[in-house]
Amino acid sequence: MKIKSLYPLTFFAVLQVVSLVAFSQSEPDVNNLKLKDYRPVSIYKVPQTNVEKAKFAAIDFHSHDYPKSDAEVDEWVKTMDNAGIAKTIILSYSTGKRLDSVIDKYSRYKNRFEVWCGFDYTDNDKPGWEKKAVAELERCYKKGARGVGELGDKGLGEFYSTPTPGWGIHIDDARMKPLIEKCGELHMPISIHVAEDAWMYQKPDSTNDGLMNSSKWQVDLTKKGIIGHDELITTLENAVRNNPKTTFIACHLANTCSDLSVLGRLFDKYPNLYADIAARYGELAPIPRYVHAFIEKYNNRLVYGTDMGPDKEMYHTTFRILETADEHFYEHNQFGYHWPLYGLSLTDATLKKLYSENGKKILSR
Repeated sequence: MKIKSLYPLTFFAVLQVVSLVAFSQSEPDVNNLKLKDYRPVSIYKVPQTNVEKAKFAAIDFHSHDYPKSDAEVDEWVKTMDNAGIAKTIILSYSTGKRLDSVIDKYSRYKNRFEVWCGFDYTDNDKPGWEKKAVAELERCYKKGARGVGELGDKGLGEFYSTPTPGWGIHIDDARMKPLIEKCGELHMPISIHVAEDAWMYQKPDSTNDGLMNSSKWQVDLTKKGIIGHDELITTLENAVRNNPKTTFIACHLANTCSDLSVLGRLFDKYPNLYADIAARYGELAPIPRYVHAFIEKYNNRLVYGTDMGPDKEMYHTTFRILETADEHFYEHNQFGYHWPLYGLSLTDATLKKLYSENGKKILSR
């Protein structure tokens, strides 16, 4: 009798174990879920806006030479037409033959693209380098370059320029003075990237809220001769202050997204300084009210930019963040962060300035 009475209990206990095993096999173990694989989908039933075209014709002040053929250039122009991008600035980093080839590539669309050059740092350790570099800058101008950029310094010097990087040379180096002054004479704006955002200097551990993106762009402050974020901002400020006749555009909001008051202080002091918002939408969108107030306050000093390729979805994402009041959405294809995004809901007056009016002032040489 005991055996018979226990049998049903044993049978149902086995069923329960089998059910639990099946459930555990069909569902991932959250304890083993990696942050890089975290792809949340918003559960909130709130407005979702698809903005396929900029509200006002836009000038993209931060793009690069992405196309590999004339056909790809043609396709990019079509995408720009559909997205409302009136003109794109190609930051080539380049001088010499490389610069010439980039200008030639876009020559069929002179009204749609403008190519900017780099600085030539060849033989920068030898006497007389500055004169040769200025001569090459003038040649680039005659070829068609109308600005300089993107210069780039993440602590070890101006390394972006092609074919020769300027390792060890920061923008406020005395040797840069003749080049910067010549840019002022030729009305060539300088687009410059200094430092990285604060997440990239923090340890890539559990306390870093930008972990997955910061792990890809970590700045190693143990390298010999490297200078840090604040020191790089100081090099920018020195150059802007000492060259008031030259226009500077700080790429990516001068990489001060975690503390925009740093850039605000520079705007307050130096009328020849602008900044682009390129490739920092993922950093701005999590704090929409603060960023909205900042952009509205400094709407005369900011320009639209992308720096994320020529695809239509990329443009749509930037428009959505700038123009709408959408809440709690994700964009995993464009950004490396795991946090939700929010629209900035900028006013029409500010959008006009950001998209084109400020840019036209810079380009009206």
